[in-house]
Order: sequence, then structure tokens, then C-alpha cells
Amino acid sequence: MENIAVTRQIFTGVILAGGQAQRMGGQDKGLIELNGSPMIQYVLDAIVPQVNKVIINANRNHDIYSHYGYEVISDEFEGFFGPLAGMASSMRKVTTPFILTAPCDSPFVPDDLAKRLYIQMMMKDADISVAHDGNRIQPVFVLLKTSLLESMLDFLNKGERKIDKWFEQHKLAVTDFSDKPDTFININNRNELSMIESKLKDRG
Repeated sequence: MENIAVTRQIFTGVILAGGQAQRMGGQDKGLIELNGSPMIQYVLDAIVPQVNKVIINANRNHDIYSHYGYEVISDEFEGFFGPLAGMASSMRKVTTPFILTAPCDSPFVPDDLAKRLYIQMMMKDADISVAHDGNRIQPVFVLLKTSLLESMLDFLNKGERKIDKWFEQHKLAVTDFSDKPDTFININNRNELSMIESKLKDRG
């Protein structure tokens, strides 16, 4: 494990902000304020040091997201196709061999997300490395080979959208993050927003 070299130059980070956020009344979750900062800011702060380039996948508020200084990409598929559409649409713009994805509403992304996913991918000689929280996989915290683009597009163009089903078509490495359960806390309603604000304040 220690002999596997990891460099940020091989990764493009894709922050998934294209969801409908129905449980939050349709608000754009990446722009909801959490202790005075939009949620996406927490994810950017964690992801930017781990990657060569960042893309924000968003289907609205492009003008606001563009202020962060990163390329903003919309889904290329009509209708709501979920995170796989955001991954595929962003992957078209990528020149690195891997993309690292994380959602815009998870403020506790760890600073070793890319490294741990990559090491497990190399150890398992896999095409995809996905985080596992100790109970189940977390499919939007994932490292993907960009060579999978055609497979992803074929899947989506058939009307498929379930990311777990697409994973089954490829060699998958499951990466244990059960030691960092806060990684997967996300915000789906106002109660969760208040809870996470308190957690952030406790952390200082």
C-alpha cells in the first residue's frame, strides 16, 4: 500500500450539484448557507488540494457557481438522470485519467478521499473505487477511470440511470471509510441543516 505513489495531477474533481433537492423544497443545495458559507464551499475546500482541476456539475445558477472560478458543466441528458448523468457530462471535458466525485451537500469530505480511493483501486486492479461507510457503499463518493465514458454513455442512452447497476458492469474496488463516518453526512432537510451547523461549531 505504501509503495503506491499518488499525485494530484492525475485527478479531476467533479462536485455534483445538479440534483433537484426535492426534500429541501427544490432549493439549490450547494448554495444553501451553512454557518455563513454556501455548502459547496466546504466541499471545494476539501477537494481542490487533492486534484489537478475542478469541475462543478450544476443544472441551474451557473452564474453564481462560475464565481468560484471553476468550469461549470450541465447534464447533457434531458430529464433528471441522477448523478451518473453529471459524471458522464463532466467526464467529456476531462483530460486526466481519473475523476473524483463528491456531492455538493457533504461538508465533511476528508482530505485523503482521492488517495484512499486510488490506493484501493490500484490494489484491486479495478476500474472504479467507491467509498463504503461500514454499512453500504456511498456511490457518489467515487473514483472513476475516464476511459469508462463510452460505457457510461451507452448505459444512459438506453434510459438506464441507476448508478449501482452500472457499477455491476465493471471491476469495482470498495474502499473502507468506516473510520470517517462524518464523510457521508449530507443535508436533506432543515433539521439536518441545524444539526450540522451545531457540529461545525463544535469543531470550531
